Amino acid sequence: MRGPVAELRAFIDAALVRPVAAPQPDPPAALLRRRLVVAVSLVIGAAVLAWALRIRPGDALFYAATLALAAVWALGAVLSGRLRLGLGHTRRGARQRPVVQSLALGGLLLAVFLVGALVVARVPVLREPVDDLLDHARFGSLPVVLGITVLNGVAEELYFRGALYAALPKHAVAVTTVLYALTTVGSGIPLLVLAAAVVGLVTALQRRVTGGILGPVITHITWSAGMLLLLPPVLDLVR
Repeated sequence: MRGPVAELRAFIDAALVRPVAAPQPDPPAALLRRRLVVAVSLVIGAAVLAWALRIRPGDALFYAATLALAAVWALGAVLSGRLRLGLGHTRRGARQRPVVQSLALGGLLLAVFLVGALVVARVPVLREPVDDLLDHARFGSLPVVLGITVLNGVAEELYFRGALYAALPKHAVAVTTVLYALTTVGSGIPLLVLAAAVVGLVTALQRRVTGGILGPVITHITWSAGMLLLLPPVLDLVR
């Protein structure tokens, strides 16, 4: 029987290191179309995201802006071409949809970020921009914000780990991670950029391993929904 450390290593290897199968590349014409669509979508999406994150908390326009952002990512992904769900490793060496594995990975990410939040909460210059971002949930409707958060998480993965990843011939993990982080620079919140880089890297590695978008989608929405619901009380613990 393996110990906890060995189990964690085996889990990381199966979830983020060892690919299930090599993906089938797009034909040249389809690849060109995908690249054109993702390029246009990236420019529009980055602009809409910067606008959405600068809307004052409590303003109903925030809901419209974030829904528009989800529409940009999702539409760009769908118009780019075929998207695959992908397969993951099981503990017995078989292959199946990476549902439980992705939930566990999202939970691990959430735990790491919440521990980090205990440090951030003690540094006002870091905490204040995070509080400003969370004010959208405090002053608005939490169920609505949660729904939009989940919707945007799905749309982002369809685009970044689906369409954009498939459009890149080389270094897809690195490029999608960097571009995903750069789209949040317009928010003016350094910790959001860092969070995007970490989540982007993890989901990109998942995409490489599973060959599809299902794993990244589940991991992303587990993390983002958990952060929305649990980060405010964690920050309040050390006020």
